[in-house]
Amino acid sequence: MERTRLIGITLLIISAFTGTIAFRLATPAIAFYTRDILKASMLSVSIVSMSFVLARAFSSVLGGLLLERGKKLVYIGALAMMGNALAVQLYPLTSTWVQVAGIKLLNGFLNGLGWPMAQFVIAVTTPNEIRARVTSVYFFFGSIASLLGNYVYAYTVGWGLSGQMWISSAFFILTGLIMVASYVLLDGWIVPKRKRAPDGEKPGLDPKRVLIIASLMAVIVAFTSGEITYVYVSEALGMDKATTATLIGWAGFLAAMLSYGISWLADVRSEGRMVVLTSIMAAVSPLLAAVKTAPTVFLGIFLALFAFQSFRPISRKVLASYHRSSLAIGGVNGAQNLSTFIGGMLFGFAYSLGELHWIVTLNLALLSFLPISAALLFEAVKLKGSGG
Repeated sequence: MERTRLIGITLLIISAFTGTIAFRLATPAIAFYTRDILKASMLSVSIVSMSFVLARAFSSVLGGLLLERGKKLVYIGALAMMGNALAVQLYPLTSTWVQVAGIKLLNGFLNGLGWPMAQFVIAVTTPNEIRARVTSVYFFFGSIASLLGNYVYAYTVGWGLSGQMWISSAFFILTGLIMVASYVLLDGWIVPKRKRAPDGEKPGLDPKRVLIIASLMAVIVAFTSGEITYVYVSEALGMDKATTATLIGWAGFLAAMLSYGISWLADVRSEGRMVVLTSIMAAVSPLLAAVKTAPTVFLGIFLALFAFQSFRPISRKVLASYHRSSLAIGGVNGAQNLSTFIGGMLFGFAYSLGELHWIVTLNLALLSFLPISAALLFEAVKLKGSGG
């Protein structure tokens, strides 16, 4: 790759690192603040988490549409990222979980503009033959930051929410500035919309089928998304806040590290087979996490994160070849966020069902994902049958 393009892509990968530290530090801090200080119910905590992804679902699609009007609008994503620095300063001022949910809506809207635009840029500016692997590295650096962000949270518990949010703000501002520099360097390679051409680059899989699988997978792995994960693990296993955050961070880190192998196989072997594999892992993850023991809970969380981390770069690679790539990538982000909202609310509503005591103790909220798991497996079998 040309040196300018390489530097621009490298900067975007760094932005995934700095931005995720900002986000991941804030997530457990807000989770335990809402549950322990504001005394919110698990359903209320779910609403807080899912208000974020609902707003992000809307703005992801909006961002894709904006980019089709002109590639210079990509800078809106960088400005939105810096806007998060102001938004997180509002959390310490809240006195009810409803107020927290309102700020989460704002955070979600800003993140929905910022991250999908960055994912689009890194996908379309990277050569196709290494696209899944480079995109995987982008997400991997985010996962390293996720682990470090959880450690930062663990070591700054005594600082209080206000002190932690100042750290988060600083990293959000830094992320926005790095994105601006990257977009300046990559300007010549950013093409949001291409004319449909018979001999042009085409997706390796049907984009509509990718969208269906992405949506079903996002519903299932919603139990690993945001504040509800920290509260569930802490309460189900009786762990303290710092240990919970650290172990979840390690699960995400290991999942991201191993997901590079799936991306490599997608580039050099078969995208379709890797989608089938990740679908199977996602489908079984809530069933494992439902068994109330530390090994099964964390194995379930790991498989969910591994499946999702592996699937994301493959789906972005497929959709970057679509003639309306910015809308396609924004659309899959929107669909996944809307599906995560549905899955998170399902988990929150079903949490009151309690547990089933049999040979082992089973969480009924996680067992409620069984029908979605079956639908995902059905779609994976269809994809394999079609020769994908």
